[in-house]
Amino acid sequence: MQLSRTRLLVALGGGLTLLVALLVVLTTQDGDDQDPGPAAPDATQAPSAGQGAEPSGGEDAATPLPVVDTPPDSTLVVTLPGDVDRYAAPEADSQPEGTIPESWHGRPSVLPVIDQRPGWLQVRLAQRPNQSTGWIRRQGVELATTPYRIQIDVGQRRLRLLNAGEVVLDAPAGIGRDKAPTPLGSYFVTFLQQPPDPTSGWGPFVVVTSAHSETISDFEQSGDAITAIHGPLGAEDEIGDDGAKISLGCVRLHLDDLAKLRDVPAGTPIDIVNTTADETA
Repeated sequence: MQLSRTRLLVALGGGLTLLVALLVVLTTQDGDDQDPGPAAPDATQAPSAGQGAEPSGGEDAATPLPVVDTPPDSTLVVTLPGDVDRYAAPEADSQPEGTIPESWHGRPSVLPVIDQRPGWLQVRLAQRPNQSTGWIRRQGVELATTPYRIQIDVGQRRLRLLNAGEVVLDAPAGIGRDKAPTPLGSYFVTFLQQPPDPTSGWGPFVVVTSAHSETISDFEQSGDAITAIHGPLGAEDEIGDDGAKISLGCVRLHLDDLAKLRDVPAGTPIDIVNTTADETA
């Protein structure tokens, strides 16, 4: 059974509110897979000694691989060589508590590293529950860095893109309404997805994130309800210059602003915060 395509499902409620949920469609039919759309750009290979793909052989417990140095204002990301064991703690005698899959919705698992120990990496995960993490052994994985970071402030209703610590985009955003708010927390870009209709206001691509709705658990029997970043879907006036609460959790941008996220690679951190009480809601 092959992965044929990832389908974007649209939930329309109250006219223009929307949530994107991903449904992985499996099929055994012959023929080429449907093009899933633009892939997220690759992160930059980590420059320090010992970067790139680590040796696949056994690691000498007495000399574990060292902690990786990363450039200032950048994030180390890891691409898995296959399904890997997930550990609760970076200890030599730890037993796996589960498995982290090589891919998610048919795309490679490219995960941000949030902590390190010699021979170990703590990574953020794409699966529920939100903000899940796990420790993996460093050997055999591919390492790179991303200078980008996305901040979504639901109080100010803005999305900011940082490159090496510098704000390169500060844009008004359409965010989740009170009944289905955009979930707060620490997440990341999982991949870019072709929209269902590039001419209908989605924009040329959809940024799929590791955030999941906290109020919708199973949208349209897709098995999930994933938060994404995409175009305005006809709500340009509502977003305006100040942003608005207009969606079921996804983040909508003006098309010119969305285009500036094109070069953001998978694994890039996303912080969804509320720095200002929204008294106008």
